[in-house]
Amino acid sequence: MVTAEQIRKAYIDYVLTHGEKPKSIYSFVKALDIQESEFYDHYASFESIEKNTWAELVAETIDAVQQQAVWVEYSSRDKILSFFYSFTELLKSQRSFIVYSLKDNGTKHYTPAPLSAARELFEQFAENILSEGLETGELAERKFFTKRYKDALWAQFVFITKFWINDDSTGFEKTDEAIEKGVNVTFDLFQRSPIDNLFEYGKFLSRNGAFKE
Repeated sequence: MVTAEQIRKAYIDYVLTHGEKPKSIYSFVKALDIQESEFYDHYASFESIEKNTWAELVAETIDAVQQQAVWVEYSSRDKILSFFYSFTELLKSQRSFIVYSLKDNGTKHYTPAPLSAARELFEQFAENILSEGLETGELAERKFFTKRYKDALWAQFVFITKFWINDDSTGFEKTDEAIEKGVNVTFDLFQRSPIDNLFEYGKFLSRNGAFKE
């Protein structure tokens, strides 16, 4: 009985060897010497193989960072930094596939098609971290905007992945710098600022009649 992993490896080997998807599932399974039904037992399409591969990369990264002994001591900012550093390190093991998967899928898009399943996993992970940060006061609670924090982190995910694909620096040093600068700027915006204090002060004065004649 063929496994999902065997099908996925065969698919990745095919696209990296030929630079394109197989012409059909029929021709693909015939070359593998398996029945079409065996393919559909595991995947609905070639696209689902790619989505699953990306999702597993995210899941593997999440599992790895959460097992770090220092994880519970990290701030929300440090947890997201740790994720991105670990994620781009893991991507090295499948760089050829990563480049292939996104080259025709519009990395200018907010969510390239192969990343749709990965996005769900990442946003669940990010929401938990953001919730912790809001509870501890590390992050500012802002009406209408707080719920968009996870979207900003997803935008960072897509940007960093695209940056890494195009990074030709030794050891992907520029990507590490992009992660540090991008995440720090994003979390600086998430945290309480003098503008927040001014806004709260204005509300206080308004509630207490300071603006009444």
